[in-house]
Amino acid sequence: MKKVFILFLFFIVSQVNAATVVATVNGNPITDTDITARTELMSRQGITSTTNRQTAFRNIVDDYVKLNYAANFNIKPTDNDADKELKNMKLGDIDSTMRSMARLAIRSDIAWGVVMSRTVVPTIDVSDEDIKTERNDLIRERGLPIEMEIIRLIDVPGDIAKKLSKPNNCEKAIKMVEDLGGYPQKFTAMQYELSADIRERIVNLPLLTWSNIKDNSMLLICSEKKSKEYKNLDDIIKQNAIYRKASFVADQQLKQLRRKAVIIINDDRYKL
Repeated sequence: MKKVFILFLFFIVSQVNAATVVATVNGNPITDTDITARTELMSRQGITSTTNRQTAFRNIVDDYVKLNYAANFNIKPTDNDADKELKNMKLGDIDSTMRSMARLAIRSDIAWGVVMSRTVVPTIDVSDEDIKTERNDLIRERGLPIEMEIIRLIDVPGDIAKKLSKPNNCEKAIKMVEDLGGYPQKFTAMQYELSADIRERIVNLPLLTWSNIKDNSMLLICSEKKSKEYKNLDDIIKQNAIYRKASFVADQQLKQLRRKAVIIINDDRYKL
């Protein structure tokens, strides 16, 4: 009787454990506990949303899909590789399940990055327009290490703005404004020191050209001077443009791989 009871208890425990497996990806189980741990990791990284559990589930699925594909190229990051990155993430104290989920995420990121660099990046060409877009985005978001001499006009009447023509230099621009009764403000600053609204307005604004009136003000860039920090910036901007296009291609590839993967979902709460 005792033996039967033990077997019965083992059967119940096995059934409970099996019930926690909400999905499998190419034979890799994903449990509800895994999703809870991944959701907590996301929260610690500042990612909070009412759909976090669904997002966590999809991320885990993609982790297994990426690792499975990378293995075809003999790209197999280890837990030791992941632990090196984990130390820099400053997640605080984490339990074994959270550590396992963190390792999985890091290993898949490493593997996918290597796959991209070997198979996708070499196929990417970027145009001058792509580089221009990347440069403009960088200006809007952070600014460049360029020293800029700028004239700003505040409270500009519309009739005065129409009389402003393109000057030959900064001094003539100032005199032009003063002759029309205006009070130009001239200042020098690094582009990355400018406020976000000014950076937004100077994107693609040619030198010695008045901007349109916005917030009752106008801008004119007198001169630009590249700092020492600028030395390798053009190469960085090009690489960023390549990576942006490569990421798009890789995302499309991931969607195809996800469709081909053997994914079995046992819980209706989770969908792809």
